[in-house]
Amino acid sequence: NMNFLPGIWWSLPLVLVWAIPRVTSSWWYMGAVGSSRVMCDNVPGLVSRQRQLCRRHPEAMLSIGRGVAAWTAECQHQFRRHRWDCNALERGQRLLGRVLLRSSRESAFVHAISSAGVVFAITRACSQGELKSCSCDPKKKGSAKDSKGHFDWGGCSDNVDYGIKFARAFVDAKERKGKDARALMNLHNNRAGRKAVKQFLKQECKCHGVSGSCTLRTCWLAMADFRKTGDYLWKKYNGAIQVVMNQDGTGFTVANKKFKKPTKNDLVYFESSPDYCIRDRDVGSLGTAGRVCNQTSRGMDSCEVMCCGRGYDTSRVSRVTKCECKFHWCCAVRCQDCLEVVDIHTCKAPKSAGWIART
Repeated sequence: NMNFLPGIWWSLPLVLVWAIPRVTSSWWYMGAVGSSRVMCDNVPGLVSRQRQLCRRHPEAMLSIGRGVAAWTAECQHQFRRHRWDCNALERGQRLLGRVLLRSSRESAFVHAISSAGVVFAITRACSQGELKSCSCDPKKKGSAKDSKGHFDWGGCSDNVDYGIKFARAFVDAKERKGKDARALMNLHNNRAGRKAVKQFLKQECKCHGVSGSCTLRTCWLAMADFRKTGDYLWKKYNGAIQVVMNQDGTGFTVANKKFKKPTKNDLVYFESSPDYCIRDRDVGSLGTAGRVCNQTSRGMDSCEVMCCGRGYDTSRVSRVTKCECKFHWCCAVRCQDCLEVVDIHTCKAPKSAGWIART
């Protein structure tokens, strides 16, 4: 299924320029099976190193498309209760570009999660035999020992080191051409995202022996579900550290001396975030008018916080839910359809609901 491909280009803001026209899946398919040079040369915004990688590994671009879908969904999941909900991604590259150009905490998260998404997708493609340039982790061979005793490496260990290497070469290529503070920040957050995926490698084993006894074990390393990486980077977003450039322009120092120096795993940012309350093209904000809020919450999704003090409208709607579920031996759960009436609260629009565009 190649339906996700039309959106791949605008969903890769970290490696392509903002004004990239969307391409059809049929165009991509003809290019992938035909001349990779023609295909890659017709994608605007790629720097020379990215074009080289595209020509050499055209099949990897399909994997990156899957990575785009994964990190976009994860970004939207993590920000679902916040004023900026990552849905600017669905409105095109220009709006998201405004968010990233601010060097804010949201920009830091998007760079990290998108870089992680590329690592995850490329690594998965290696394990599934979809890429000619890689396969299972070649280092996981022979015997080893853990807390449970000896075991043999077998199966297919995820080759996350290759995924990291490819993502670093492709995603970072554009940033490496710049030498300004934003490029340095983006490279740092890209690396933090890549490292996050590797952190959640887990060892899985299968027992061999009489009646399932573990006289012999075969083990392999597998990536955890991408949600683990998303949850981890969400915590890093909440603890992101504001920094300023060193005088020599080679690194960061904390903006507030009370805070610790950022590690390679931390997310960093330069600029404070806007409040995202109103529609503002300059900061990439869609505003919160019409957003559903939680009347009983005291968190970021509360009507007071989400609606920025503008108030909210309430509408009563009917919906069908599953109810009176019963377990039947063996092995089914049967439910009835019940109609319930609920109140939905949505944020009021500001008096001037149009776009703000500063000149």
